[in-house]
Amino acid sequence: MKIKILLVLCLFTAAAHAQFVTNNKRVGDVYFHNGAYYAAAEYYKKALNLTADSSGSLVLPYGFENRVKEDSPKRDDYENTVFQLAEALRLYKNFAEAEKWYATVIGFNKPKFVLSYFWYGETLRANQKMPEAIKAFNEFLSRYDVNDNYKVKAKQEIASCRFAMYEIKFPRLFKINRLQNSINDKGSNYAAQLQTGLLYFTSSRPTNTSGKKEILQDKANAKVAREESPFVNAIYEASGNPLTDRITVKKLAIKAKERELGAASFLPNGKVMYVTNWNNEGKKRIVRLNAAADKAGTWSEAIDLGGNVNVNGFNSMQPFVTRDGKYLMFSSDRPGGSGKYDLWYAAIESDGSVGLATNMGELVNTDEDDQAPYYNSSTKKLLFSSNGRIGMGGFDFYESEGDFVTWTEPHNLGYPFNSSKDDMYFTTTETDDSAGYISSDRESQCCLEVFHVRKQSLVIQGLVLDCNTQKPLTGVLVTLADSLQEFKVTTDETGKYSFKVNSNRHFKLTADKDKYFSKAIAYNYNQMVQKDTLTSPDLCLIPYEIDKPIVLKDVLYEFNKADLTEDSKEKLDHLYDIMVDNPSIEIELSAHTDSKGTDEYNLDLSNRRAKSCVDYLIEKGISSARMTSKGYGKTRPVAPNNFPNGKDNPEGRALNRRTEFKVTKK
Repeated sequence: MKIKILLVLCLFTAAAHAQFVTNNKRVGDVYFHNGAYYAAAEYYKKALNLTADSSGSLVLPYGFENRVKEDSPKRDDYENTVFQLAEALRLYKNFAEAEKWYATVIGFNKPKFVLSYFWYGETLRANQKMPEAIKAFNEFLSRYDVNDNYKVKAKQEIASCRFAMYEIKFPRLFKINRLQNSINDKGSNYAAQLQTGLLYFTSSRPTNTSGKKEILQDKANAKVAREESPFVNAIYEASGNPLTDRITVKKLAIKAKERELGAASFLPNGKVMYVTNWNNEGKKRIVRLNAAADKAGTWSEAIDLGGNVNVNGFNSMQPFVTRDGKYLMFSSDRPGGSGKYDLWYAAIESDGSVGLATNMGELVNTDEDDQAPYYNSSTKKLLFSSNGRIGMGGFDFYESEGDFVTWTEPHNLGYPFNSSKDDMYFTTTETDDSAGYISSDRESQCCLEVFHVRKQSLVIQGLVLDCNTQKPLTGVLVTLADSLQEFKVTTDETGKYSFKVNSNRHFKLTADKDKYFSKAIAYNYNQMVQKDTLTSPDLCLIPYEIDKPIVLKDVLYEFNKADLTEDSKEKLDHLYDIMVDNPSIEIELSAHTDSKGTDEYNLDLSNRRAKSCVDYLIEKGISSARMTSKGYGKTRPVAPNNFPNGKDNPEGRALNRRTEFKVTKK
């Protein structure tokens, strides 16, 4: 989240302990050192004497770069300024412009600019140019000789780009709309929270200022002065339907030690509010406010939560109260975590005070930043944002299930819930979390904005039958899986199953029941796209017993030969599917003849025929270790070859000329 700053430069002469600077590059450096990246970028542009073309893009004056190349004493200043401009643009998240300037910096040959390939890749990824980003990150890895976190991150970024390309190709079913009213005003607007029919959110929209001067200084004691920024984070209240234009927004009057306030969360009764409190120089701390008993809409002075939550010298921020009011969750870089910012939780006492915080553990937290928690105590689902996992880019939403003792491995909620920029601060409008608000800068050059999100669903349903009896099967475990997750249900007495999912990607549906072969069917993207409901063909499961033969119907051979007919190969594909769907079973595949011919001839022919079946399955990819072939000749008839009067029985002989398989190991 970056905040645009209104700047007025005050130029002074020498001071007693520091020098007020007038050089545009030096002024930019002071702002950069103080984290005022928008201001820094503006002064780097002035230093480079930049102009804008008809599209608004920044360009160097004609011939300027060539003149600099010829004038070597100025080359270092030129390269450093271009690099700093790219850095400042990236850090206030103007990725479109930053990409262009990093493209220039990667042409500089000095080792000190080697990280530019990494940041160039990041800006390309943020601009959804995934193949180009992968190329840039690979170039960075080939040039970067230090085994540090940048190498680890570059490899993760490559994986994230590939993940993003797949997600964009097969989007999840979410409807997301930016709020088109005054909730999204100038500056950043984020961390929406519903309470007693009102929507509370944080905004850094401009406020009236007294014009107080601020003095900014860098390590070299260079100084600049500016008017105090009017972009101040505060808590706002919106009444009316946030999805319409008919809303009223007002700023809450909150007395806090520090000037900036953000990310409000309430106890279920609405009488206690927790917010983050900070100023430009200090650390972030979480404070508590109590609703005034004598006047609605007013709050007590902020009460610091103390050392259980706020550790001196470190940041604690983004409080969230669980829906049952039992826990306060927050993000902090305090000691004892897994990385930079970790998620923590603490029990809330009856008076609103908070107990000692506990880290949420390494399964949830990464060695990067994990922030903005949300937890539904009814569904036991945790949503949070992280930039330390494979994802779309920036901060992504992840979901885990647990009870503060154990958690499942978090999974990415995918595109378009996540974007290639920052996505944070989920809050729900429904008890099942099927709709709510998120904060994202996906449509902004610099700042978070509030979006409404609604989960859409695809219903996949069907029936499981016994192949022999055609009757419904109860107790079948049916699993629906995509590339990232799986869902399980068990069929009822009617044999029916039903799934409600919010993805339209490739799915695999598997049915498992004891003493039946498992069966799997797949749905491709073309079958599923633009469908509200997909009813599968009825699943039919084949029963089996160990060492009990099953006849493969219509598997035929050339006359007096062991060669399979083309039609028989198609029939054997049925057995191939069983072997694929049941990867642990081993089989014996056998061939049988009728009584015509000698014993030796029939035994040899049946052996060769059984082997030709096994060879066909091996060619299709089934391991030879899972199959044996055996010919039984005419020794195991299942019907008379002749009638009792000695006459030939063609139908009986046809039944005896068969191919079978049996499961020898489950």
